[in-house]
Amino acid sequence: MAEQARDAYRAQAAFDRSVELDRALRELVKIRASQINGCAFCIDMHTFEARRMGESDRRLHAVGAWHESPLFSARERAALAVTEALTRVADAGLPDEVYARAAAELDTEEIAQLIMAVAAINSWNRIAIASGMVFEPPEEH
Repeated sequence: MAEQARDAYRAQAAFDRSVELDRALRELVKIRASQINGCAFCIDMHTFEARRMGESDRRLHAVGAWHESPLFSARERAALAVTEALTRVADAGLPDEVYARAAAELDTEEIAQLIMAVAAINSWNRIAIASGMVFEPPEEH
């Protein structure tokens, strides 16, 4: 994809880099959307990145069941709820109660950045799935 659709791929990468959301929260968002979309490449890459940033394996294993897990803050739960709603946008849009929960935990700029982060990872999921990408973690020294 990076070679065959070079300009579009670069634009997608630039879009993704432009999102200004707390990095740890952003990785949780990327993992959850990728789980929903079944994108092995992105799940692998973003759990790897989250671990490198200090995220615990315990929390990473619980991302798929965040609704039931006591391991996530109210802020993280609000972001994950928005992530699920927007990743499954055809089901019910972004329900008012999900947005209200996000608005109670995030300011309007963070909500805007969250929406852009979800849009970016959903796009990456489709690119990775369609092109059969496989994550190769960098060698640790």
